[in-house]
This record gives sequence, C-alpha cells and structure tokens, in this order.
Amino acid sequence: MNKMIVANLIHRPLRSLISIVAIALEVTLILLVVGLLLGILNDSKQRQIGIGADVMVQPPGSSFIAGVTSAPMSLKLGDVLARQPHVAAVSPVLWQLSTAGAIEVIYGIDLKSFEGLAGGFNYIAGGPFQGPDDALVDDYFAQAKHVKVGDPIEILNHNFHIVGIVEHGKGARKFIPMATLQDLTGAQGKTSVFYLKADSPSNADAVVQEIKNIPGMQTYSVRSMREYLSMMTSANLPMFSSTINVVIGIAVIIGFIVIFQAMYTAVMERTREIGILKSLGASKLYIVNVILRETIVLALAGISLGILVSLAGRAAIVSRMPLLRVIVDPGWIVRAIFIALAGAILGALYPAYKAAQKDPIDALAYE
Repeated sequence: MNKMIVANLIHRPLRSLISIVAIALEVTLILLVVGLLLGILNDSKQRQIGIGADVMVQPPGSSFIAGVTSAPMSLKLGDVLARQPHVAAVSPVLWQLSTAGAIEVIYGIDLKSFEGLAGGFNYIAGGPFQGPDDALVDDYFAQAKHVKVGDPIEILNHNFHIVGIVEHGKGARKFIPMATLQDLTGAQGKTSVFYLKADSPSNADAVVQEIKNIPGMQTYSVRSMREYLSMMTSANLPMFSSTINVVIGIAVIIGFIVIFQAMYTAVMERTREIGILKSLGASKLYIVNVILRETIVLALAGISLGILVSLAGRAAIVSRMPLLRVIVDPGWIVRAIFIALAGAILGALYPAYKAAQKDPIDALAYE
C-alpha cells in the first residue's frame, strides 16, 4: 500500500507540490504570526525586568500596559514613598505613547534616580544627558534606524540629538529628560509611574502593603514587579487570544480547502483504479485508508517545510527589522503540527468517503 501511495503522489507532482506548499503556508502563518505576538509580549516583559525595580506605583484606574494610564501623579508623592520602610530607591518615570511611525512608549526619566534602580545604563557609545534636548536610544533602535551618537532625532514633534546609545532592556527604546517631556506634554510636576527598589526583593510585598496603608493611597495601583509580570500574559492582553484564534481559523480553512480539492480531484481521476481495487476485494476501509494515508504524507511534508520556512522567516525578520522579536515556540510548533494534520484529515474525509462508496462495476466502466 505504501508503494502505491508514493507512486500516486509522484504521478501527479504538481498537485502534490501545491498541496505541500499550501500546508506549509498554513504552518508558517500560525508560527510566524503567533511568534510575532509572543515576541512583542516577551520583549515588553524583559524590558520591564531590566529596569531593576521591585515595586510599581501607578495612579488609580491605571492599565497594567505601559503607556496606558490615567491622569499622572504628582512628583511630590515620591518623597512620601521614599520614607516607607524597606524602600531603598524611588524613580519617577513619565510615559508618553507615541504613534508617529510606530507605536512606542517614550520614557521621560530622572537619569540619576533611574540609574539607581539597577546600576545604571550600559553605554555602548556616547554618554548621559548633557542638556534638555538630549536623547538616549537603545542599540536595537540604533541598529534598525542606522543612527549614531550626534545624529538628530525627532521625538513627539520636537528635535533632539542622540548623546548616547545604551544596551537594550531598560524599559523603553528612547529616553529623554523628564523635565523636557513634562513641558512637551503639559505635565509639569507630574509622573506616570514610580519605580521602587526595595532593600531586599523579599520585602517587595511588605513595601506594597505599607504603601497601601498610607492615607489616600488605597485606590492607587500598587504592585510588586512579580505580580505585574504575572499579569503580562496572552490572556490579559486585549485581543491577543482573539487574534491568535483568527489566524488559526484562517490557516485551518486554507489547509482544509486545498486538501479537499486535491483529494476530491484525485478520487475523480482514479475512479477506474478504485474500481480495480474493489473488484480485487479491497474493502471500503482499505480505500479510505489509502486516501487518508496520502493526505497524511502530504501533510507531514507540508508541516516539515512550514517549520523550516518559519525558522528561516524568523531569522530574516530579526536580521532586517531588529526592533521586532519573533519567538518560534516549541509548544506552538507542536500545536501547529496537530492543527495542520487535523485540517488536512478533515479535508480528506469526504473524498475518502466518496471513494469508498463507488460501485466497482460503475467504476470499471468509467471513461
């Protein structure tokens, strides 16, 4: 049976190749789109970890998504927070969401206190702010945009010049002085978030409780970084799961239609062959088995090609667009394999049933 299946597929190489490519497209679509979404989520988490804080304080009603907050808080609150037990350092950061060219969050920072959270920036080139119109960018941004120290850069419709390129992973990709961002956004004396460093990471929960016990702070969003990072999952991000489900649905439809068309056409073309097999005693189950085995061979070939294309695509995306992170997760590879197999088998069921129901006499008389 296996020799016959291989011979059938080789006999119609173009149709077999189209089926394999379609299934590869299905797998690639799943892995790359999901990989992009997971990459964005993981990159955001890693950059928050890199800040080095143990506790975050945000205004009441704030979203856990960086850059999406309610009205900013007064900078004076930082003095109150610094007096709490187990608080070793406090750094205010003003977030500003920018949609110019790409959606990103600009950080307005007090450089001294921000560097006090995790030992400071690692400067790859240049150095810290020297004036109000200075900007720092991370190495990924510099690589992607081909910029260097001394180059001009426009941020929030204001002209800055790059004085330092820092190692990625410290929250944002662009940093400007907090006072400058306050002036640009009309938020003088305000901040979006306070990052707190505890005297020991084990005291983070104690710091959270102390802050919540401050009169008037009960409604503020106070979280340990451990709690904050645990919230950054696909289930909590708006439309994340829905986007994945839509992608999977489209991919399954592609695989289903292509396999259905290929197997149905193959059954019609091999009517006499099926008649010969049935006249020789082949059962309905045998005929169904032949069709499904052919489908599985095509699916496995397409899945293998799709995984290889996904890995190559990931490398190409990261090389050409360093700001994008793509994660080809082993768990999603397994899911993509099962999804592609399920879609292919579903597409072959009706053609297999149609083949099994053919009358051998009518099939032998078929022209």
